[in-house]
Amino acid sequence: MKRTGDRLDGGRKGLVGARPSLVAAVDLGAAKVGCFIMKPDGANREERTIRVAGVAHVRSRGVRGGAVISVDEAAEAIGQAVEQAEAMAGVSVSSVVLTNAGGQLGSHRVSAAVSLGARPIGDHDLSRCIQLALAQARLPGRRIIHLLPITWSVDRQRAVRDPRHLYGRELALELLVVSMAETAFATLGHCLELAHLQLDGVVAAPFAAGLAALEEDELDLGAICIDMGGGSTSVSVFADGSLIHVDSLNVGGAHVTNDIARGLSTTLAGAERIKTLHGSAIASANEDRDMIEAPPRGDDPAAGPVVVARSLLKGIIAPRVEETLELVRERLRQSGEHLPSGAGVVLTGGASQLVGVRELAVRVFDRPVRLGRPRRAPHLADSASGPAFCAAVGVLQRSAFGPREAVSDRSLAARPRDDRQATEKGVLSRAAGWLRANL
Repeated sequence: MKRTGDRLDGGRKGLVGARPSLVAAVDLGAAKVGCFIMKPDGANREERTIRVAGVAHVRSRGVRGGAVISVDEAAEAIGQAVEQAEAMAGVSVSSVVLTNAGGQLGSHRVSAAVSLGARPIGDHDLSRCIQLALAQARLPGRRIIHLLPITWSVDRQRAVRDPRHLYGRELALELLVVSMAETAFATLGHCLELAHLQLDGVVAAPFAAGLAALEEDELDLGAICIDMGGGSTSVSVFADGSLIHVDSLNVGGAHVTNDIARGLSTTLAGAERIKTLHGSAIASANEDRDMIEAPPRGDDPAAGPVVVARSLLKGIIAPRVEETLELVRERLRQSGEHLPSGAGVVLTGGASQLVGVRELAVRVFDRPVRLGRPRRAPHLADSASGPAFCAAVGVLQRSAFGPREAVSDRSLAARPRDDRQATEKGVLSRAAGWLRANL
């Protein structure tokens, strides 16, 4: 099979056939822990869809604000989700790919160029260019989790899909490096060890959510995917079929719940309930007359329920959601990333389902906004096919169809040696070996 004829970068670029192995994706969030399992025959290449054999999600524990605060509790929740998904799929899982939006996710670009001889460009030239770019990706205290070619160019002619067999004097590459804090990565790995699972790689949640929710035209023309979780809000930007930017904020739906609990003097469980049943980020008719009840704090049997106007609830929710979206907008501006003209915004994650969030996002970004759902898993039940499950589905989709990365998940997830220089050489050697096997 001709492998490098595919486009070697993000989005639809670098699509490859389904890998003949069982794939388990664990979405570790502050609100829930989900596990989706796909069997080796779960990818339909003709229709570009996947079939999920096992699905489970449980209430998250030990995670707050996108960070693990109790390894034992997080490991227990992961184990429960995996066991339930295993029972549904009728298989046993020994390793998983974990998706998460915490750990101070971030990205930056590196570029490299190599001189060419009087011969067609070959796999060796691509390998040299990628290794030269990797040598520049030095991020002390951070772990690289994605290495995605953005674009190739030959003699400054950009957007070359497959540079092989072309003639030129110079081959250049622009590479996106996505990383997270090394300590956060180690903590995630330890959680899986306690759950008796092997870590096959970590996927940035906004990247996976974008792969699941975006249409092909959106990947090519440009789109901003904002994944609104319980403990964090993360963003991925796509253009020309490639992932070009990733960022994350430790503010999410749980902060809205906390604001409601404080503002109404109710319990966290009561705040979550009225947020789900009555919450809105935009004004509605008769909200000054509509009254809602919330349970009081404490165990005083004589205390009556908290009764407030629905307008007060909206006045608590809207400022927090608007502030979060404005923070995302400002972080995108500060990144210096040139957003594609006309790029729309796609909202994913459980917190995006709150009434009025889409309308508020239209006002903040002044762009078209829609709510995203997993596109390529049409058989999923309604309970597992909403915006909250985009990241988990995106991990399976990425495993089945790509994009191809410069280094495999397992190589990047390998435990580093104490000697940093030796570790960097190890990444380069693993990259070279992977390239030889896949290009």
